[in-house]
Amino acid sequence: MKSNHETYLFITWAAALVATAGSLFFSEVLKYEPCELCWYQRILMYPLIFIYGAALVKKKVDIAFPGILLSGIGMFVSIYHYSIQKVPALSEGGTCGLVPCNVQYINYFGFVTIPFLAGLAFIIIFITHFMLIMKKRSSEA
Repeated sequence: MKSNHETYLFITWAAALVATAGSLFFSEVLKYEPCELCWYQRILMYPLIFIYGAALVKKKVDIAFPGILLSGIGMFVSIYHYSIQKVPALSEGGTCGLVPCNVQYINYFGFVTIPFLAGLAFIIIFITHFMLIMKKRSSEA
């Protein structure tokens, strides 16, 4: 595997690690109770550490393919969750579980919320993995 391929894999792994550590910090240290959509985002994010970690250790990009699927789905869940928080028409009609999904535990600069941060991590992972696939294809051709 080329050195730049390893760099892309490392970036995807590091993004997943930081996002997972951040979600655990919010729930375990700051005691923010996750809503139902937050749990779905966690279900999609946590395995990415192991998927990209294994690909990085084994130096095989091919075994990381499930990561692009999970991060792609995670992007859409995060965008939907963020929309519920920021678009008043979507947040009407009750809750999505014990904790309402429109609760904003953090709101930095008027737009940075927890689903925003999760979505950003999913986007970084997805784009970096996509770039890795394109680089791999161009190097094989």
